[in-house]
Amino acid sequence: MTDEREMLRETVAALVAKHANPAAVRAAMESDRGYDEALWQLLCEQVGAAALVIPEQLGGAGGELADAATVLQELGRALVPSPLLGTTLTELALLAAPEPDADTLGGLAEGTSIGALVLDADYVVNGDIADVVVAVDDGQLSRWTRFSAQPVATMDPTRRLARVEPEETETIGADPGIADTAAILLAAEQIGAAERCLELTVEYTKSRVQFGRPIGSFQALKHRMADLYVTIAAAKAVVADACVDPTATNAATARLAATEALAAAAAEGIQLHGGIAITWEHDMHLYFKRAHGSAHLLSAPQEVLARLEVEVLEPS
Repeated sequence: MTDEREMLRETVAALVAKHANPAAVRAAMESDRGYDEALWQLLCEQVGAAALVIPEQLGGAGGELADAATVLQELGRALVPSPLLGTTLTELALLAAPEPDADTLGGLAEGTSIGALVLDADYVVNGDIADVVVAVDDGQLSRWTRFSAQPVATMDPTRRLARVEPEETETIGADPGIADTAAILLAAEQIGAAERCLELTVEYTKSRVQFGRPIGSFQALKHRMADLYVTIAAAKAVVADACVDPTATNAATARLAATEALAAAAAEGIQLHGGIAITWEHDMHLYFKRAHGSAHLLSAPQEVLARLEVEVLEPS
């Protein structure tokens, strides 16, 4: 990680620590819009989170995919409800146009407009709060200039989804592979959540005493947490590589690795915390729900694996 990117990560982490503690996350997910509007404004104004992937000549920060992934990883670590994922993907889709709409991109970069990318119209991130909607269909991108949206029930209360239907559309251009980019950014978010799951579990096993000693001192549990650390670290490296070289194969590999890492971290967290993990006051059940909700967001693991098999086995 470059020094600049590490500074970006530290800045976001500081904002999250100050404004997105567990109580704040719960308040945000239960609010009318499903996220903390004040924190969103801070992320946009102090970090430029929504402007990272937009070129400087269009009013953005001129950053790279890894910059957006860095921010999403920190937000994922604390399960921060945020419009950043959908907005960033919408910006990347709009930038694929021969002549990108500078005014629309400007509103998204400032955070005054919220974007949503439609890969599956029944489950659209930011769908019920979006101002700008772009859809991917059969290799083409289109902007839905008029649309209707209805919230749908979700397993993960920290991420609202909606069913979105088009009423008027206009073609943007050819799809450059936005679904692959979406997979990489979601994977980065999953890595942050997985790391925090492990941290919470390690902290708990150091304080939970059984048979006169902390349960984290038992060798069997040490091995399980060490294995989990390796799984997460390996997945994190795969996601970092995909950010640098976002091919379809790398995107699918990153998505599968991150999904497996978060699912494993959440499952171990639930088991090792015991009954406290499923109480409303504890965060672990929210990570468990995020793990399973994210696993089926955009594409189910089986679909990603099938695409990866085609990419790897198809003769060049």
